[in-house]
Amino acid sequence: MMLTFKQLCLAAAFTVLPLVAQAAGKVDNPAQYVTHSVSVSGAVAKQLTLTVADLKKMPAAEIGAMPIVCQSGATMEEIKQYKGVKLKDVLDRAEIVSRDHNDTKKMVIVATASDGYKAVFSWQELYNSPLGDEVVVFFEKNGKLLDDDEGQIALISAKDLRAGPRHVKWLQSLEVIKLFN
Repeated sequence: MMLTFKQLCLAAAFTVLPLVAQAAGKVDNPAQYVTHSVSVSGAVAKQLTLTVADLKKMPAAEIGAMPIVCQSGATMEEIKQYKGVKLKDVLDRAEIVSRDHNDTKKMVIVATASDGYKAVFSWQELYNSPLGDEVVVFFEKNGKLLDDDEGQIALISAKDLRAGPRHVKWLQSLEVIKLFN
């Protein structure tokens, strides 16, 4: 199947992370980015808005000790424990719409922070690989609720060799997008 130039550009745009405040680490006023809910939209049957209280009612997912390694390979911090819910469980609650059995091969999930930072996951890596069990929308770190530096809700891909680029602080939205027909 040949992709048009426009389709290739669109796919490339969703795989390149923007250079925004998160990429630089600390920000001057993190409180301005704190989110109190995460929305789920796009190719889903039910658009959702979930708070920490809503997430706590879902099956819990915990990730043990792990380093947060940034794009350069440097370790930013060592985490003892994350608690939240699997991204797959959030998406299943919203019910991804797949009209054709090949649709999922063309879908990405874009996780966006309130500061504009984005991370992208394919449907295939979430649902068809072990990585999917380790992508967590979390609200607790090291036994405590998240502080302003990460917001009330964040996301991490714990099986990534360099988890930093897909560590989304201040998680605001999850959008399911079918890239092409």
